[in-house]
Amino acid sequence: MKYILTSALLASASFASVVPRAQKVDYTGFKALRVTLPQGSDNVKAQVENLVAHVLNPGQSELDVVVAPKDVEALTALVAGSKVINEDVGAALAEEGEMGVYAVPSESWFTAYHPYADHIQFLRDLQAGYTSNSAIVTVGTSVQGRTLTGIQIWGNGGRGSRPAVIIHGNVHAREWITSMTTEYFAWQLLTKYASDASIKALVDKFDFYITPIVNPDGFLYSQTTDRLWRKNRQTVSGNTCVGRDINRNWPFKWEVTGGASTNPCSETYKGVAAGDAPENRGLVAQVNQLRGSRGISLYLDVHSYGQYILSPYGYQCNLRPENDAQHQSLASRAAAAIRAVSGTQYTFGPSCSTLYATTGSSTDYTDVTGNATYSFTYELRDKGTYGFTLPANQIQPTVRETWAGVVSMLRDA
Repeated sequence: MKYILTSALLASASFASVVPRAQKVDYTGFKALRVTLPQGSDNVKAQVENLVAHVLNPGQSELDVVVAPKDVEALTALVAGSKVINEDVGAALAEEGEMGVYAVPSESWFTAYHPYADHIQFLRDLQAGYTSNSAIVTVGTSVQGRTLTGIQIWGNGGRGSRPAVIIHGNVHAREWITSMTTEYFAWQLLTKYASDASIKALVDKFDFYITPIVNPDGFLYSQTTDRLWRKNRQTVSGNTCVGRDINRNWPFKWEVTGGASTNPCSETYKGVAAGDAPENRGLVAQVNQLRGSRGISLYLDVHSYGQYILSPYGYQCNLRPENDAQHQSLASRAAAAIRAVSGTQYTFGPSCSTLYATTGSSTDYTDVTGNATYSFTYELRDKGTYGFTLPANQIQPTVRETWAGVVSMLRDA
């Protein structure tokens, strides 16, 4: 174990030696504002995006933004209305807590956030305890050469004998709660298989493919340099802006306008061509391979924040899958299961009409091209008070309630 961990750290160090590390962004005094754009506001929206440090929920008419103190007045002058949702983003970041110290896989893992290398080690150590029904799998390679590391879990039918459940986390780098949550799913499935008949039934029903961090470069950058970084770390020829939004890069309805940006500086930059993000190519290959094998029963793309369960489609607000009624039934029962654990309220419905338009998105691809029976995006806690910087004391409540929702879906799928 020590050798593997050292190798991971050396790999990180080798990247650092090639690319000079930027100074870490200090968000002390920065405010999070919820601003309402005036109607017919494309020009205003572009001005807002240029003025703020980050748009936290791109695509909506009511935007959550992080803005430097010096720019607050100029921002509020542009918009139709605004309210403060966090007075000091830097202080909120401090509430996330210190990085956890890793020993061996245990329940205590879910009480703190962790460095990227420890996430990989956790997954490997978890798998090492259950070698008869799990395996480490790789789902492609990132821009900077890191493997997209996941775990496959199977039951009494043997490896690869059941329909697939695919779960992706940390598509967007700053959504740290999503890797913790997807790891909790793997933890539950493996550690409870021998002792909990209801969990055993689920593992015997499906093959699980769980990749907690599908954007490793962006995730590491969010830990070392900019906590609120969203995209991958792919450069754009002739432009100083960095990164593609992996969830606007899937090769289905990528070309449709209105659900992503063609501006390389935007949080939702779709890329030069469909599927031109290396990470996305790996995810697409995984979906295509499993579609051609035993098929895909359920695809879950786990994001934060907002507390939503979203079904297809993102690219067109008036379209629904053929089994939309079943999608809504699964989502409704999952939302009820979450609410029963801790009272947390989730909104569910089709992605475009419930939240906002997205093109080149994972759930549209997995529904149509991947032929998954069910495809959902989860947007985890909270509704904006902390947003992506959810305090460590909310990790356990979040992973437990989300697990209840997912178990509900797995039973019904």
